[in-house]
Amino acid sequence: MLTAAIDIKPLWETVVAAVIAGLGVTLAFSITILGFTRMADLSREERLPEAFLFGAIGVVSSAVWIAAIVFGVIVMAS
Repeated sequence: MLTAAIDIKPLWETVVAAVIAGLGVTLAFSITILGFTRMADLSREERLPEAFLFGAIGVVSSAVWIAAIVFGVIVMAS
């Protein structure tokens, strides 16, 4: 009787990478929403320095999750 040998290490690495990527992208997208909504609220209150800071946080976190998605597509395509 032949049994298939399953190499657990690559499977485990894939699962861990998927969980980290999923949580990371979700967190970055949540920070994007926080940054842009706080920016809008603060700009209505005419608190422009704080609004600029939250806008910058929104832009940086947007770049993070967009880069993570592009990286994931490139890895899957290769």
